[in-house]
Amino acid sequence: MSAQSSSEDPVAAKTGDGLWNDHITARSYADGADKYQNAVLEQYKIYVEMADRISSRRSLTNTFFLTLNSGVLTASALFWQRQPSGGAQFRFAAPLAVVLLVLLVQCAAWFWIVRSYRLLNGAKYSVVGLLEQRLPASPYWSAEWRALGEGKDWRKYLPLTHLEQWVPITFAVVYLVGFVVLIFES
Repeated sequence: MSAQSSSEDPVAAKTGDGLWNDHITARSYADGADKYQNAVLEQYKIYVEMADRISSRRSLTNTFFLTLNSGVLTASALFWQRQPSGGAQFRFAAPLAVVLLVLLVQCAAWFWIVRSYRLLNGAKYSVVGLLEQRLPASPYWSAEWRALGEGKDWRKYLPLTHLEQWVPITFAVVYLVGFVVLIFES
């Protein structure tokens, strides 16, 4: 399989000449097309492994933030089991506002980290799909994605990233509501 020029190669056109090196073709390899195809396959394997590692780091990040926020909620529930009465809660408003601000910033950071991982994984798997165009089969990009309805029907497949991004928002809302209830409860 010889590489076409970037103007004729649909893969190169999709990536803006960013994926394929025009000066490297099957003819560039001493053993020709087989050696070239093996090189593409090896790069594919490495790249899929890198994408998988990003997914693992993303999972660890979510576990960290989920554990942190669950701990904060548990500590808050234990600490406020015996709420102050008679307006004493206003005495705690300033320190609680600082804690609330820290928690909201932490939730925002979590949200943006999840978003960043989603974008990074999306880009990586787009490249995986482009690499699969040079391979005999396209298990991820074509077959699996089509089997999942290309994400168009949430009953068939709901991407985890859509759910992931709601978790930090939910914690932020719980923190805000909890603060308001604590401060303004009679």
